[in-house]
Order: sequence, then structure tokens, then C-alpha cells
Amino acid sequence: MPGRMRNPPSTSIAEFQKLLKASNRVLALCGAGLSAASGLPTFRGAGGLWRNHQATDLATPDAFEDDPALVWLFYSWRRHLALKAKPNAGHYALAELAKKNKNFMCLTQNVDGLSPRAGHSPDMLRMLHGNLFDVKCFDEECSYIEPNNLRDPLCPSLAPASEDYPVDQTLPLLDPKKPTPQIKHEDLPQCPSCKSAGRTSLLRPGVVWFDEPLDEAMLDEVDAWVKKEPIDVMLVIGTAAAVWPAAGYTEKARTKGARIAVINPDPNAQKGLTSNDFFFDADAAEILPELFDGVIGKLEIPDQAN
Repeated sequence: MPGRMRNPPSTSIAEFQKLLKASNRVLALCGAGLSAASGLPTFRGAGGLWRNHQATDLATPDAFEDDPALVWLFYSWRRHLALKAKPNAGHYALAELAKKNKNFMCLTQNVDGLSPRAGHSPDMLRMLHGNLFDVKCFDEECSYIEPNNLRDPLCPSLAPASEDYPVDQTLPLLDPKKPTPQIKHEDLPQCPSCKSAGRTSLLRPGVVWFDEPLDEAMLDEVDAWVKKEPIDVMLVIGTAAAVWPAAGYTEKARTKGARIAVINPDPNAQKGLTSNDFFFDADAAEILPELFDGVIGKLEIPDQAN
């Protein structure tokens, strides 16, 4: 019939459980869908607006140079949401898989910090797009960086992004009919290293923006891991894997013998899969504990006090 896949991927949970239990080297690529069950927006598609701005338009060096206050308000709001959010069962399942399988490597495109908070070993986790809670100097010639700065708000002028309102009310900052707070340049986060040297530079979020390269040393490390030995399984979780270099890891893993398993509630995500692969039309938080059950056993989620 027209429109049907000739050789659709397997949807058998039991078959996948058997494969994973017998696997040695496992690679995972995670996207925003992994954190969706924790209540964090994905900023994809029609819902990708923040106020009246495309969220992706604020994620560039040019946007920061043009209006650093607006960009900082956007990222401060995201920091606040991420700090309020809790890791979900998908994050914990991946963290447990890393504990059970020392040949597991997880690449995440997420910057929300939920995977580390779930106890995912940093030795087996690579945050491809950086971390919301790292702050660094905007001046490329300055190497200043503060890792894992959890202050909320980051400075007094950004407090409007950290307000909490009842669910039936709109945070004033998010109402495009209301002007954004006017913040002076000197009231934004300043680089202390530049200040001590008599210069003035702003701090910026420690994420990788559009038009910026990913960390070359990290990419080389990942490529070396991929090339080292055959890969048994590659998990593609909550991402369309459409942005390079992340988009290339599926084929790299396939050339190393991997069977691909896509976990994504979007049926279009199975495009390119074969009958040798797997597709699970489900939320990662719901299905990963079941898929990994044969390796990690019954998932125990600890009390999640922030």
C-alpha cells in the first residue's frame, strides 16, 4: 500500500531487551524529548516562541551583541525552569545503564543539567551543546568560566525571569504585550577577570549558540570512542538528530555494526530505519525503564528534593 514502509523496524520490547542484555558497547544520543516529561519546553515547531521571538533567534552571538539584556532574560528564565524541574524516569534509567555498563557512552544535546542531577556519571556523559549553568566571558580572548553556577537569579536585574506565578496566570515577562524590563549594561553579569584587568566584558550562558562550533576536543574524544571497537546498539532518544554533528552519529554507529533504536513519539522519527532496527513510539520517561529492565532491573527513583 502507498505510504507504508516496506521493511518497518521492530517494535518488540522483548526483542530489544534481549539485544541490550547481550550488548557490550552502547551509544546514546539524547535530545529535548528526554526532558519533556520534566516539564521543560522543547522550542521546536509552532510552539517555539518566547514572547514574540523565535527562541532560536535569541541563541546566537549576534543576538547577544545586539540586545544582551533580552538574551539574558530568556536564558535566566530557562535556568529558573531547569532548576525547578526534576529529572524524570528516563534520566534515571540512562544513569543506571551507565552504572551497569561501563562501555556505555551518552551524548546529550540538552543543556538543562537534568542528566547529571540524575546521577549520570560525567565520565560517560558528553553535553554536546554546553550547560545552562556554566557562565563564561563573552570576550573570546578571555578564558574566564564559572562552572555550574546555580544562583537564581544570577544577578538582581534578572529577577523578573525567576518569578513564580500561579498556573492560571501569565508571568509578566512572558507576556509579549508588556515591555521587557529595561536593564542597564552595567547591571548585567560582568566578567570579574576582565574587570580586574581594567576591561569591561559581559558574562554569557555557557551554551553553544548557533554559528558557534562545538568543543573540538570533546568531538575528537567521541569520535575516538566510536572508532575504537564495534558498537552493538545506538539509542536515539527524543531527538530528530537533524543538527550536525549530532546528525552524523547514527550513521557512524551503523558503520560500526550498531542496530539503531529510536525512542520518539513522533512517527516521522522512524524515517531511515530498517527491519534490523527498532522504533518505539513512546515518551522516553515511560518506556526507557522497561527497555532497560533486563540490565538495570526495577528502576528505583530517589526522593527528588531540589
